[in-house]
Amino acid sequence: MQTELTHRPSFTHLIVDLDAGESIRAEPGALVGHSETIHVETTTSRGGLLSSAKSMLGGESMFANEFVAEDGPGRVTFAPGTPGDVMEHELTGETLYAADGAFLAATPGIDIDSELGGLKSVLGEAGLTPLALKGTGSVFIDAYGGLERIDLDPGESYVLDNEHLIAWDSEIDFSTRTVGGLKSTLLGGEGLVFEFTGPGTAWYQTRDLDAFVSSIAPRLPNDQ
Repeated sequence: MQTELTHRPSFTHLIVDLDAGESIRAEPGALVGHSETIHVETTTSRGGLLSSAKSMLGGESMFANEFVAEDGPGRVTFAPGTPGDVMEHELTGETLYAADGAFLAATPGIDIDSELGGLKSVLGEAGLTPLALKGTGSVFIDAYGGLERIDLDPGESYVLDNEHLIAWDSEIDFSTRTVGGLKSTLLGGEGLVFEFTGPGTAWYQTRDLDAFVSSIAPRLPNDQ
């Protein structure tokens, strides 16, 4: 299997060249196109794939699409639903936690699980339902805007806004808190933040999709 990220960093998409018999899984809606040798199968992963916190809390079952090169070598192309960058991250038996909607694709050997039991219950209050990506292989995480990586030394801390958080590894510790009092939370445009403490790594996106939607909503035509 060969992978390539093109059109970086603003409109990144993922090109995967598969040998005969190889496969890759991707979130629903990520497909751009594929060779005629590629067959598509809808599969479930343990715990299901989640598009948002609401889908899990509502008990809905989510699926992944598996692309298999059954009739010889072939190519599959994927793209995120929003403009931005994509990162490839290699796992060798570790766990990477990805925020809602940040998962794009994964190679065989990666178990995709909606793991809440082992995480702090406060994640639910933050509106965040992470995917636990475990095993050995490559995972592809997408962002709205650019992607930044923060590597923290032991005892070193960094605070990230909830809406910018994309992923973090299982080594890093974290806590959550609100920014300021009730007035600043409601009127100041800030809410929950994550405080990460090393050692470990976290990733964030440089733009906030909800903030963008809020900024353009008053300018959209209202037909009612």
